[in-house]
Amino acid sequence: MKVLVTEPLAEEGLALLREGAEVDMRLGLDAEQLAEVIGHYDALVVRSGTPVTASVIEAARRLKVIGRAGAGVDNIDLAAATRRGILVVNAPGSNSIAVAEHTLALMLALARRIPQADAKLRAGRWEKRSLAGVELRGKTLGIIGLGRVGTAVARRAAGLEMRLMAYDPFVAVDHAARLGVRLVSLDELLRTADFVSIHAPLTDLTRGMIGARELALMKPTAYLINCARGGIVDEEALARALAEGRLAGAALDVFTREPPFDSPLLASKKVILTPHLGGSTQEAQRNVAVDVAQQVLAVLKGELPRYPVNAPALPPEELAELGPYIDLAERLGRFYAQLAGNNLVGVELVYAGEVAEHDTSLLKAAALVGLLSPISEEPVNLVNAELVAKGRGLVVEEHKSPVAEHFTGLISLRLSTTAGERLVSGTVMRGEPHIVRIDDFWLDFVAAGILLVSEHIEGPGILGRVGTLLGEAGVNISFVQTGRKGRGKRGVMVLGLDDPVTPQLLSEIMALPSIRAARVVKL
Repeated sequence: MKVLVTEPLAEEGLALLREGAEVDMRLGLDAEQLAEVIGHYDALVVRSGTPVTASVIEAARRLKVIGRAGAGVDNIDLAAATRRGILVVNAPGSNSIAVAEHTLALMLALARRIPQADAKLRAGRWEKRSLAGVELRGKTLGIIGLGRVGTAVARRAAGLEMRLMAYDPFVAVDHAARLGVRLVSLDELLRTADFVSIHAPLTDLTRGMIGARELALMKPTAYLINCARGGIVDEEALARALAEGRLAGAALDVFTREPPFDSPLLASKKVILTPHLGGSTQEAQRNVAVDVAQQVLAVLKGELPRYPVNAPALPPEELAELGPYIDLAERLGRFYAQLAGNNLVGVELVYAGEVAEHDTSLLKAAALVGLLSPISEEPVNLVNAELVAKGRGLVVEEHKSPVAEHFTGLISLRLSTTAGERLVSGTVMRGEPHIVRIDDFWLDFVAAGILLVSEHIEGPGILGRVGTLLGEAGVNISFVQTGRKGRGKRGVMVLGLDDPVTPQLLSEIMALPSIRAARVVKL
Protein backbone atom coordinates (compact mmCIF):
# COMPACT_ATOMS: atom_id res chain seq x y z
CA MET A 1 0.00 0.00 0.00
CA LYS A 2 1.26 3.49 -0.86
CA VAL A 3 0.32 6.65 1.07
CA LEU A 4 0.91 10.19 -0.19
CA VAL A 5 1.31 12.97 2.41
CA THR A 6 1.14 16.48 0.93
CA GLU A 7 1.43 18.67 4.03
CA PRO A 8 3.53 18.67 7.22
CA LEU A 9 2.48 15.93 9.63
CA ALA A 10 3.82 15.22 13.12
CA GLU A 11 6.52 12.55 13.15
CA GLU A 12 4.46 10.25 15.37
CA GLY A 13 1.79 10.06 12.67
CA LEU A 14 4.32 9.50 9.91
CA ALA A 15 6.01 6.72 11.88
CA LEU A 16 2.68 4.99 12.38
CA LEU A 17 1.88 5.20 8.64
CA ARG A 18 5.31 3.79 7.76
CA GLU A 19 4.60 0.71 9.90
CA GLY A 20 1.76 -0.29 7.59
CA ALA A 21 2.49 1.32 4.24
CA GLU A 22 5.03 2.94 1.96
CA VAL A 23 4.88 6.69 2.60
CA ASP A 24 5.86 9.49 0.20
CA MET A 25 6.11 13.12 1.35
CA ARG A 26 5.46 15.62 -1.46
CA LEU A 27 4.68 19.02 0.02
CA GLY A 28 3.09 22.01 -1.68
CA LEU A 29 1.34 20.27 -4.58
CA ASP A 30 -1.42 22.22 -6.33
CA ALA A 31 -4.51 20.48 -7.75
CA GLU A 32 -2.97 19.96 -11.19
CA GLN A 33 0.26 18.52 -9.82
CA LEU A 34 -1.65 16.30 -7.41
CA ALA A 35 -3.86 14.94 -10.22
CA GLU A 36 -0.73 13.92 -12.13
CA VAL A 37 0.66 11.71 -9.35
CA ILE A 38 -2.36 10.56 -7.28
CA GLY A 39 -3.05 7.57 -9.53
CA HIS A 40 -0.14 5.70 -7.93
CA TYR A 41 -1.45 5.88 -4.34
CA ASP A 42 -3.94 3.99 -2.15
CA ALA A 43 -4.29 6.73 0.46
CA LEU A 44 -3.87 10.51 0.65
CA VAL A 45 -3.23 12.53 3.82
CA VAL A 46 -3.75 16.30 3.72
CA ARG A 47 -4.38 19.27 5.98
CA SER A 48 -6.30 22.39 4.92
CA GLY A 49 -3.94 23.61 2.20
CA THR A 50 -4.20 20.84 -0.40
CA PRO A 51 -7.08 21.17 -2.90
CA VAL A 52 -8.56 17.68 -3.38
CA THR A 53 -10.83 18.55 -6.30
CA ALA A 54 -13.13 16.42 -8.44
CA SER A 55 -10.42 16.23 -11.11
CA VAL A 56 -7.93 14.95 -8.54
CA ILE A 57 -10.38 12.29 -7.36
CA GLU A 58 -11.17 11.30 -10.96
CA ALA A 59 -7.45 10.67 -11.51
CA ALA A 60 -7.16 8.64 -8.28
CA ARG A 61 -7.53 5.17 -9.78
CA ARG A 62 -6.28 3.30 -6.68
CA LEU A 63 -7.35 5.66 -3.92
CA LYS A 64 -9.34 4.10 -1.06
CA VAL A 65 -9.17 6.77 1.63
CA ILE A 66 -8.43 10.48 2.11
CA GLY A 67 -7.30 11.47 5.61
CA ARG A 68 -7.74 15.08 6.75
CA ALA A 69 -5.39 15.85 9.65
CA GLY A 70 -7.84 18.17 11.40
CA ALA A 71 -11.59 18.76 11.52
CA GLY A 72 -12.60 20.86 8.49
CA VAL A 73 -12.91 19.25 5.06
CA ASP A 74 -13.71 22.31 2.96
CA ASN A 75 -10.76 21.59 0.67
CA ILE A 76 -12.04 18.10 -0.25
CA ASP A 77 -14.78 17.43 -2.79
CA LEU A 78 -16.84 15.05 -0.65
CA ALA A 79 -19.48 14.41 -3.30
CA ALA A 80 -16.87 13.32 -5.83
CA ALA A 81 -15.16 11.09 -3.25
CA THR A 82 -18.45 9.47 -2.26
CA ARG A 83 -19.37 8.77 -5.89
CA ARG A 84 -16.04 6.99 -6.34
CA GLY A 85 -16.47 5.03 -3.08
CA ILE A 86 -13.48 6.76 -1.48
CA LEU A 87 -13.79 7.18 2.28
CA VAL A 88 -12.85 10.52 3.80
CA VAL A 89 -11.81 10.54 7.47
CA ASN A 90 -10.83 13.35 9.81
CA ALA A 91 -9.79 13.99 13.42
CA PRO A 92 -12.53 16.22 14.85
CA GLY A 93 -11.72 16.05 18.55
CA SER A 94 -7.95 15.85 18.60
CA ASN A 95 -7.36 19.58 19.07
CA SER A 96 -10.38 20.37 21.27
CA ILE A 97 -8.31 20.76 24.43
CA ALA A 98 -5.79 22.98 22.66
CA VAL A 99 -8.55 25.32 21.44
CA ALA A 100 -10.20 25.34 24.86
CA GLU A 101 -6.92 26.24 26.58
CA HIS A 102 -6.24 28.99 24.04
CA THR A 103 -9.69 30.38 24.79
CA LEU A 104 -8.92 30.48 28.52
CA ALA A 105 -5.51 32.02 27.81
CA LEU A 106 -7.11 34.84 25.82
CA MET A 107 -9.75 35.30 28.50
CA LEU A 108 -7.11 35.67 31.21
CA ALA A 109 -5.02 37.97 29.01
CA LEU A 110 -8.06 40.22 28.51
CA ALA A 111 -9.01 40.19 32.18
CA ARG A 112 -5.51 41.03 33.43
CA ARG A 113 -4.47 43.25 30.48
CA ILE A 114 -1.32 41.21 29.95
CA PRO A 115 -0.43 42.40 26.41
CA GLN A 116 -0.74 46.06 27.46
CA ALA A 117 1.37 45.47 30.57
CA ASP A 118 4.08 43.73 28.54
CA ALA A 119 4.15 46.51 25.94
CA LYS A 120 4.41 49.31 28.52
CA LEU A 121 7.15 47.61 30.48
CA ARG A 122 9.17 47.04 27.31
CA ALA A 123 8.69 50.74 26.51
CA GLY A 124 10.31 51.65 29.83
CA ARG A 125 7.05 52.48 31.68
CA TRP A 126 6.38 50.97 35.11
CA GLU A 127 2.62 51.42 35.46
CA LYS A 128 0.24 49.56 37.74
CA ARG A 129 -2.79 51.74 38.38
CA SER A 130 -3.77 52.00 34.70
CA LEU A 131 -3.39 48.23 34.25
CA ALA A 132 -5.73 47.06 37.00
CA GLY A 133 -7.67 44.05 35.76
CA VAL A 134 -10.62 41.93 36.83
CA GLU A 135 -10.84 38.44 38.31
CA LEU A 136 -12.57 35.56 36.55
CA ARG A 137 -13.86 34.07 39.79
CA GLY A 138 -17.53 34.88 40.22
CA LYS A 139 -17.87 36.27 36.68
CA THR A 140 -20.41 34.85 34.22
CA LEU A 141 -19.09 33.09 31.13
CA GLY A 142 -21.52 32.81 28.24
CA ILE A 143 -20.62 29.99 25.84
CA ILE A 144 -22.12 30.06 22.34
CA GLY A 145 -22.01 26.44 21.17
CA LEU A 146 -21.71 23.57 23.65
CA GLY A 147 -20.07 20.99 21.39
CA ARG A 148 -16.67 19.42 21.94
CA VAL A 149 -14.72 22.65 22.44
CA GLY A 150 -17.49 24.50 24.24
CA THR A 151 -17.82 21.59 26.68
CA ALA A 152 -14.05 21.57 27.28
CA VAL A 153 -14.13 25.33 27.96
CA ALA A 154 -17.04 24.91 30.40
CA ARG A 155 -15.22 22.24 32.39
CA ARG A 156 -12.11 24.38 32.74
CA ALA A 157 -13.98 27.59 33.50
CA ALA A 158 -15.84 25.76 36.28
CA GLY A 159 -12.44 25.16 37.88
CA LEU A 160 -11.92 28.93 37.89
CA GLU A 161 -15.19 29.30 39.82
CA MET A 162 -16.98 31.08 37.01
CA ARG A 163 -20.77 30.99 36.61
CA LEU A 164 -21.64 29.20 33.37
CA MET A 165 -24.42 29.73 30.84
CA ALA A 166 -24.67 28.63 27.22
CA TYR A 167 -26.70 29.11 24.06
CA ASP A 168 -27.08 25.94 22.01
CA PRO A 169 -30.60 24.80 21.05
CA PHE A 170 -29.22 21.45 19.90
CA VAL A 171 -27.83 20.13 23.15
CA ALA A 172 -29.86 18.17 25.68
CA VAL A 173 -30.83 20.05 28.83
CA ASP A 174 -29.60 17.16 31.02
CA HIS A 175 -26.21 17.21 29.31
CA ALA A 176 -25.77 20.92 30.06
CA ALA A 177 -26.93 20.45 33.65
CA ARG A 178 -24.28 17.79 34.24
CA LEU A 179 -21.68 20.37 33.21
CA GLY A 180 -23.13 22.96 35.58
CA VAL A 181 -24.25 25.05 32.61
CA ARG A 182 -27.54 26.94 32.47
CA LEU A 183 -29.06 27.01 28.97
CA VAL A 184 -30.47 30.39 27.92
CA SER A 185 -31.46 32.28 24.79
CA LEU A 186 -28.77 34.07 22.80
CA ASP A 187 -30.14 37.50 23.79
CA GLU A 188 -30.16 36.63 27.49
CA LEU A 189 -26.60 35.31 27.27
CA LEU A 190 -25.36 38.49 25.59
CA ARG A 191 -27.13 40.75 28.09
CA THR A 192 -25.89 38.83 31.13
CA ALA A 193 -22.40 37.45 30.48
CA ASP A 194 -19.20 39.17 31.55
CA PHE A 195 -17.26 37.09 29.04
CA VAL A 196 -18.78 35.69 25.82
CA SER A 197 -16.89 32.88 24.09
CA ILE A 198 -17.90 31.54 20.66
CA HIS A 199 -17.57 27.84 19.83
CA ALA A 200 -19.87 27.30 16.84
CA PRO A 201 -19.16 26.25 13.24
CA LEU A 202 -19.48 28.69 10.35
CA THR A 203 -22.73 27.88 8.54
CA ASP A 204 -25.58 29.80 6.96
CA LEU A 205 -27.17 29.90 10.42
CA THR A 206 -24.12 31.34 12.19
CA ARG A 207 -22.60 33.62 9.55
CA GLY A 208 -22.77 37.17 10.94
CA MET A 209 -24.40 35.77 14.08
CA ILE A 210 -22.73 38.42 16.27
CA GLY A 211 -23.44 41.70 14.53
CA ALA A 212 -24.30 45.25 15.52
CA ARG A 213 -27.61 44.30 17.17
CA GLU A 214 -26.08 41.53 19.22
CA LEU A 215 -23.07 43.59 20.29
CA ALA A 216 -25.42 46.35 21.44
CA LEU A 217 -26.98 43.87 23.89
CA MET A 218 -23.68 43.24 25.68
CA LYS A 219 -22.63 45.13 28.80
CA PRO A 220 -19.99 47.86 28.31
CA THR A 221 -17.82 45.94 30.80
CA ALA A 222 -18.06 42.67 28.86
CA TYR A 223 -15.45 40.90 26.72
CA LEU A 224 -15.90 38.85 23.52
CA ILE A 225 -13.65 35.91 22.53
CA ASN A 226 -13.78 34.04 19.22
CA CYS A 227 -11.62 30.96 18.73
CA ALA A 228 -14.17 29.22 16.48
CA ARG A 229 -14.46 30.47 12.88
CA GLY A 230 -14.03 33.79 11.15
CA GLY A 231 -17.24 35.24 9.74
CA ILE A 232 -19.36 34.53 12.80
CA VAL A 233 -18.49 37.98 14.19
CA ASP A 234 -19.05 41.15 12.15
CA GLU A 235 -15.55 42.61 12.55
CA GLU A 236 -16.52 46.12 11.46
CA ALA A 237 -19.39 46.22 13.95
CA LEU A 238 -17.06 44.92 16.67
CA ALA A 239 -14.46 47.60 15.87
CA ARG A 240 -17.14 50.31 16.16
CA ALA A 241 -18.42 48.94 19.47
CA LEU A 242 -14.90 48.96 20.90
CA ALA A 243 -14.09 52.43 19.57
CA GLU A 244 -17.32 53.85 21.03
CA GLY A 245 -16.69 52.29 24.44
CA ARG A 246 -19.69 49.96 24.24
CA LEU A 247 -17.51 46.92 24.91
CA ALA A 248 -14.52 46.53 27.24
CA GLY A 249 -12.43 44.35 24.96
CA ALA A 250 -12.19 41.40 22.60
CA ALA A 251 -9.84 38.61 21.60
CA LEU A 252 -9.92 36.89 18.20
CA ASP A 253 -7.96 33.93 16.90
CA VAL A 254 -9.97 33.63 13.66
CA PHE A 255 -11.00 36.16 11.03
CA THR A 256 -13.31 36.59 8.06
CA ARG A 257 -10.25 36.85 5.81
CA GLU A 258 -6.96 35.32 6.83
CA PRO A 259 -4.43 36.86 7.15
CA PRO A 260 -6.61 39.79 8.39
CA PHE A 261 -4.27 42.56 7.36
CA ASP A 262 -7.17 44.76 6.22
CA SER A 263 -9.29 44.18 9.34
CA PRO A 264 -10.39 47.33 11.21
CA LEU A 265 -9.60 45.51 14.45
CA LEU A 266 -5.87 45.91 13.85
CA ALA A 267 -6.14 49.56 14.85
CA SER A 268 -7.84 48.88 18.20
CA LYS A 269 -5.84 48.72 21.41
CA LYS A 270 -8.71 46.88 23.11
CA VAL A 271 -8.27 43.73 21.03
CA ILE A 272 -5.91 40.79 21.35
CA LEU A 273 -5.29 39.16 17.98
CA THR A 274 -3.59 35.80 17.37
CA PRO A 275 -2.96 34.10 13.98
CA HIS A 276 -5.33 31.09 14.19
CA LEU A 277 -3.29 29.40 16.90
CA GLY A 278 -6.15 27.57 18.63
CA GLY A 279 -5.06 24.07 17.64
CA SER A 280 -1.36 24.85 17.37
CA THR A 281 0.14 22.93 20.26
CA GLN A 282 2.68 20.15 20.01
CA GLU A 283 0.24 17.78 21.70
CA ALA A 284 -2.66 18.67 19.40
CA GLN A 285 -0.57 18.27 16.27
CA ARG A 286 0.66 14.90 17.49
CA ASN A 287 -2.87 13.78 18.38
CA VAL A 288 -4.25 14.85 15.00
CA ALA A 289 -1.46 13.07 13.14
CA VAL A 290 -1.79 9.83 15.10
CA ASP A 291 -5.59 9.86 14.91
CA VAL A 292 -5.74 10.29 11.14
CA ALA A 293 -2.89 7.81 10.56
CA GLN A 294 -4.69 5.11 12.57
CA GLN A 295 -7.88 5.63 10.57
CA VAL A 296 -6.12 5.60 7.20
CA LEU A 297 -4.43 2.31 8.08
CA ALA A 298 -7.73 0.89 9.32
CA VAL A 299 -9.43 1.63 5.99
CA LEU A 300 -6.51 0.12 4.06
CA LYS A 301 -6.96 -3.05 6.15
CA GLY A 302 -10.66 -3.16 5.33
CA GLU A 303 -11.77 -1.97 8.78
CA LEU A 304 -14.16 0.86 9.70
CA PRO A 305 -12.61 4.19 10.75
CA ARG A 306 -13.69 6.07 13.89
CA TYR A 307 -14.61 9.33 12.17
CA PRO A 308 -15.85 8.82 8.61
CA VAL A 309 -16.86 12.11 7.01
CA ASN A 310 -18.74 10.86 3.97
CA ALA A 311 -21.39 8.16 4.07
CA PRO A 312 -20.95 5.03 1.98
CA ALA A 313 -23.24 4.63 -1.00
CA LEU A 314 -26.42 2.62 -0.41
CA PRO A 315 -27.07 -0.65 -2.27
CA PRO A 316 -29.29 0.04 -5.31
CA GLU A 317 -32.25 -1.98 -4.00
CA GLU A 318 -32.16 -0.22 -0.62
CA LEU A 319 -31.80 3.18 -2.24
CA ALA A 320 -34.80 2.51 -4.48
CA GLU A 321 -36.99 1.67 -1.48
CA LEU A 322 -35.81 4.16 1.11
CA GLY A 323 -33.96 6.84 -0.89
CA PRO A 324 -36.87 9.32 -1.14
CA TYR A 325 -37.70 8.88 2.56
CA ILE A 326 -34.05 9.31 3.58
CA ASP A 327 -34.06 12.62 1.74
CA LEU A 328 -37.37 13.54 3.42
CA ALA A 329 -36.06 12.69 6.91
CA GLU A 330 -33.02 14.89 6.41
CA ARG A 331 -35.17 17.78 5.17
CA LEU A 332 -37.48 17.47 8.19
CA GLY A 333 -34.43 17.78 10.44
CA ARG A 334 -33.07 20.75 8.50
CA PHE A 335 -36.49 22.42 8.54
CA TYR A 336 -36.74 22.25 12.32
CA ALA A 337 -33.08 23.23 12.81
CA GLN A 338 -33.76 26.56 11.13
CA LEU A 339 -36.87 27.20 13.24
CA ALA A 340 -35.36 26.17 16.56
CA GLY A 341 -35.18 28.63 19.41
CA ASN A 342 -35.48 26.49 22.53
CA ASN A 343 -33.32 23.78 24.02
CA LEU A 344 -34.07 20.14 23.38
CA VAL A 345 -35.32 17.82 26.08
CA GLY A 346 -36.20 14.85 23.87
CA VAL A 347 -36.31 13.76 20.23
CA GLU A 348 -38.79 11.25 18.81
CA LEU A 349 -39.25 9.86 15.31
CA VAL A 350 -42.57 8.27 14.33
CA TYR A 351 -42.84 6.22 11.13
CA ALA A 352 -46.26 5.33 9.74
CA GLY A 353 -47.44 3.37 6.72
CA GLU A 354 -45.12 1.77 4.19
CA VAL A 355 -42.01 3.43 5.56
CA ALA A 356 -42.54 1.66 8.91
CA GLU A 357 -42.09 -1.71 7.20
CA HIS A 358 -38.35 -1.13 6.64
CA ASP A 359 -35.24 -0.94 8.77
CA THR A 360 -35.41 2.71 9.86
CA SER A 361 -31.83 3.14 11.11
CA LEU A 362 -30.88 5.13 8.01
CA LEU A 363 -33.98 7.32 8.40
CA LYS A 364 -33.04 8.05 11.98
CA ALA A 365 -29.49 8.91 10.94
CA ALA A 366 -30.75 11.13 8.11
CA ALA A 367 -33.03 13.10 10.45
CA LEU A 368 -30.07 13.66 12.79
CA VAL A 369 -27.91 14.76 9.85
CA GLY A 370 -30.47 17.43 9.00
CA LEU A 371 -30.95 18.44 12.61
CA LEU A 372 -27.28 18.67 13.61
CA SER A 373 -25.35 19.55 10.43
CA PRO A 374 -26.07 23.31 10.67
CA ILE A 375 -24.57 23.57 14.15
CA SER A 376 -22.04 20.74 14.53
CA GLU A 377 -18.32 21.46 14.72
CA GLU A 378 -17.66 18.30 12.73
CA PRO A 379 -19.28 17.04 9.51
CA VAL A 380 -22.35 14.91 10.23
CA ASN A 381 -23.32 12.03 7.95
CA LEU A 382 -25.31 8.78 7.94
CA VAL A 383 -22.38 6.96 9.52
CA ASN A 384 -21.56 9.21 12.47
CA ALA A 385 -24.88 10.99 13.12
CA GLU A 386 -25.79 8.99 16.22
CA LEU A 387 -22.28 9.42 17.63
CA VAL A 388 -22.52 13.21 17.22
CA ALA A 389 -25.98 13.23 18.81
CA LYS A 390 -24.72 11.17 21.75
CA GLY A 391 -21.96 13.71 22.32
CA ARG A 392 -24.67 16.34 22.78
CA GLY A 393 -26.64 14.19 25.18
CA LEU A 394 -29.43 13.54 22.66
CA VAL A 395 -31.30 10.23 22.78
CA VAL A 396 -33.70 9.58 19.90
CA GLU A 397 -36.75 7.39 20.44
CA GLU A 398 -38.42 5.64 17.49
CA HIS A 399 -41.97 4.42 17.10
CA LYS A 400 -43.72 2.66 14.21
CA SER A 401 -47.34 2.44 13.12
CA PRO A 402 -48.62 0.26 10.25
CA VAL A 403 -51.22 2.86 9.27
CA ALA A 404 -50.69 6.44 8.06
CA GLU A 405 -54.10 8.03 7.65
CA HIS A 406 -54.49 9.75 4.27
CA PHE A 407 -50.85 8.97 3.30
CA THR A 408 -48.93 6.01 1.94
CA GLY A 409 -46.04 6.75 4.28
CA LEU A 410 -45.46 9.44 6.89
CA ILE A 411 -42.45 10.51 8.97
CA SER A 412 -42.98 12.73 12.00
CA LEU A 413 -40.19 14.47 13.92
CA ARG A 414 -41.45 15.29 17.41
CA LEU A 415 -39.21 17.45 19.61
CA SER A 416 -39.71 18.18 23.29
CA THR A 417 -38.16 21.54 24.16
CA THR A 418 -37.93 23.78 27.20
CA ALA A 419 -40.84 25.79 25.73
CA GLY A 420 -43.09 22.86 24.85
CA GLU A 421 -43.47 20.33 22.04
CA ARG A 422 -42.80 20.96 18.36
CA LEU A 423 -43.78 18.67 15.50
CA VAL A 424 -43.04 18.53 11.80
CA SER A 425 -44.32 15.74 9.55
CA GLY A 426 -43.70 14.86 5.93
CA THR A 427 -44.39 12.37 3.20
CA VAL A 428 -43.25 11.57 -0.34
CA MET A 429 -45.63 12.38 -3.19
CA ARG A 430 -44.84 12.10 -6.88
CA GLY A 431 -41.23 11.42 -5.92
CA GLU A 432 -40.87 14.72 -4.04
CA PRO A 433 -40.54 15.40 -0.29
CA HIS A 434 -43.58 17.22 1.10
CA ILE A 435 -44.06 18.76 4.53
CA VAL A 436 -47.68 18.22 5.53
CA ARG A 437 -47.81 19.25 9.16
CA ILE A 438 -46.24 21.90 11.42
CA ASP A 439 -47.27 21.51 15.07
CA ASP A 440 -51.10 21.40 15.06
CA PHE A 441 -51.50 22.70 11.51
CA TRP A 442 -51.98 20.56 8.40
CA LEU A 443 -50.51 22.00 5.18
CA ASP A 444 -48.90 20.68 2.03
CA PHE A 445 -45.81 22.08 0.32
CA VAL A 446 -42.65 20.74 -1.31
CA ALA A 447 -39.79 20.83 1.18
CA ALA A 448 -37.36 22.66 -1.10
CA GLY A 449 -36.09 26.13 -1.89
CA ILE A 450 -36.46 29.32 0.13
CA LEU A 451 -39.38 29.31 2.57
CA LEU A 452 -40.72 32.10 4.77
CA VAL A 453 -42.42 30.53 7.79
CA SER A 454 -44.46 32.78 10.08
CA GLU A 455 -46.60 32.29 13.17
CA HIS A 456 -49.36 34.84 13.69
CA ILE A 457 -52.78 35.65 15.10
CA GLU A 458 -55.41 35.14 12.41
CA GLY A 459 -57.08 38.28 11.10
CA PRO A 460 -57.79 40.20 7.90
CA GLY A 461 -54.89 41.50 5.81
CA ILE A 462 -51.98 39.47 7.18
CA LEU A 463 -51.10 37.81 3.88
CA GLY A 464 -51.59 41.11 2.03
CA ARG A 465 -49.23 43.05 4.29
CA VAL A 466 -46.53 40.39 4.09
CA GLY A 467 -46.97 40.14 0.31
CA THR A 468 -46.71 43.92 -0.06
CA LEU A 469 -43.41 44.06 1.83
CA LEU A 470 -42.01 41.19 -0.23
CA GLY A 471 -43.21 42.73 -3.50
CA GLU A 472 -41.72 46.13 -2.70
CA ALA A 473 -38.39 44.40 -2.04
CA GLY A 474 -38.55 42.54 -5.38
CA VAL A 475 -39.12 39.13 -3.77
CA ASN A 476 -41.45 36.89 -5.77
CA ILE A 477 -43.85 34.47 -4.05
CA SER A 478 -44.15 31.05 -5.70
CA PHE A 479 -46.81 29.56 -3.39
CA VAL A 480 -48.68 30.17 -0.14
CA GLN A 481 -49.84 27.59 2.42
CA THR A 482 -51.70 28.50 5.59
CA GLY A 483 -52.98 26.69 8.64
CA ARG A 484 -55.38 28.22 11.13
CA LYS A 485 -57.51 27.54 14.17
CA GLY A 486 -60.01 30.29 13.41
CA ARG A 487 -60.29 34.06 13.32
CA GLY A 488 -58.44 35.66 16.20
CA LYS A 489 -56.59 32.44 16.97
CA ARG A 490 -53.15 31.05 16.19
CA GLY A 491 -52.14 30.48 12.59
CA VAL A 492 -49.09 29.51 10.57
CA MET A 493 -48.15 30.63 7.05
CA VAL A 494 -45.53 29.21 4.69
CA LEU A 495 -44.56 31.19 1.59
CA GLY A 496 -42.34 29.75 -1.12
CA LEU A 497 -39.97 32.44 -2.43
CA ASP A 498 -37.97 32.78 -5.63
CA ASP A 499 -35.60 35.34 -4.14
CA PRO A 500 -33.61 35.66 -0.88
CA VAL A 501 -34.85 37.72 2.06
CA THR A 502 -32.48 40.25 3.63
CA PRO A 503 -32.21 40.57 7.44
CA GLN A 504 -33.72 44.07 7.15
CA LEU A 505 -36.73 42.76 5.23
CA LEU A 506 -37.24 39.95 7.74
CA SER A 507 -37.17 42.52 10.57
CA GLU A 508 -39.88 44.54 8.80
CA ILE A 509 -42.03 41.42 8.43
CA MET A 510 -41.57 40.53 12.09
CA ALA A 511 -42.65 44.06 13.06
CA LEU A 512 -46.05 43.67 11.37
CA PRO A 513 -49.13 43.54 13.63
CA SER A 514 -50.21 40.01 14.57
CA ILE A 515 -46.90 38.41 13.47
CA ARG A 516 -45.50 36.49 16.45
CA ALA A 517 -42.45 34.92 14.81
CA ALA A 518 -40.92 34.63 11.34
CA ARG A 519 -38.01 32.59 10.00
CA VAL A 520 -36.41 32.08 6.61
CA VAL A 521 -35.78 28.38 5.95
CA LYS A 522 -33.57 27.15 3.11
CA LEU A 523 -33.97 23.55 1.96
